[in-house]
Amino acid sequence: MANLRDRLKRIQEQKKSETRFEESNFFSSEEILAENGWQPCGFKVLKREKKSLLPFKIKNPSKTLKILIPDLIKKDNVKPEDFLFFDLETTGLSGGAGTVAFLAAFGKILLKEKLLVTQYLLLDYPGENDFLNAVLKEISNEKSVIVTYNGKCFDSQILKTRCLLNRKKPPSFYHVDLLHPARRLWKSIIQDCSQSSIETRILGLDRKNDIPGSLAPEIWFEYLKTGKTQRLTGICDHNCADISGLFSILAAMISIADNPYSSCFNYDIEKLALYWRKFKRRNSFNIKFQKNKNDLLCFAAERGYKKAVYFYAYDLMRKGNYSESLKFVYRGLKLFDEDTVWHKKLLRRKERLEKKLKR
Repeated sequence: MANLRDRLKRIQEQKKSETRFEESNFFSSEEILAENGWQPCGFKVLKREKKSLLPFKIKNPSKTLKILIPDLIKKDNVKPEDFLFFDLETTGLSGGAGTVAFLAAFGKILLKEKLLVTQYLLLDYPGENDFLNAVLKEISNEKSVIVTYNGKCFDSQILKTRCLLNRKKPPSFYHVDLLHPARRLWKSIIQDCSQSSIETRILGLDRKNDIPGSLAPEIWFEYLKTGKTQRLTGICDHNCADISGLFSILAAMISIADNPYSSCFNYDIEKLALYWRKFKRRNSFNIKFQKNKNDLLCFAAERGYKKAVYFYAYDLMRKGNYSESLKFVYRGLKLFDEDTVWHKKLLRRKERLEKKLKR
């Protein structure tokens, strides 16, 4: 019994020493984070604000932006100041009740010159209630247009789940997701349409020393266990860079929508032209790209994009412009291989058009 009593006593003393070590690490970590601009914002929650110059100039969005980003169809007269960029870092890369958001960032455009990024950092699980209160307060403005990248499938669902588990009403907000518009514009060019790939390969932004977001869960758990903040501050900077990247992607889309005929950003002209054609047929209101007398499908067809040539010839035929349609049919026959379905359809269309022109 004496041996057992001694062993239990040693275990208790060891636990006390470990607790003191963890507490000392925790308080020293708070001091280190304070040096990086973090300030208390609730129980085990920190907040910081960072201002930076915008990486690209941004214009007032035109109506044609609704073609690129259909989520904006129900929103009129949107200004750059109305956009609120939103991104979460979580303890898992899939949804579910066990995944917790520990870092949230919001970006706001100030007078079209600067980007204000506000971040909230959860230091431990007991502070989640205050963390959620801070996040919900940021997105409570009804005028705000929340902009995310894959946020409809991930960020907003995580936020909704955490609110329900903490007995809070899930937020409702006007949500714009840039993932699918980005795929339409750039998937055929770079294949990998992750946010970082678009930033580096399309927009030319530098993210060489960036910590991958996939390491966020590991880094936060490491902080909880050891109190070390070096990698945690790195993932906070990554989160901040994601907000700047979100702005850059939106600025590129606004530029392309404003004048797709001479945009400084590379994009898939043919895919956008075909999507624009489908958009016109599905929606009751008509939107035209400005600064060019012809539509975007004509612009792509004149530059020899195969499918654009095919559908533009079809549209001209439907309008009764047979001679012009026949010109693009001839062009399409040269572009498509003879053994393709497209080539055979164009041959049949050529015969019909020639018969109509002989009448």
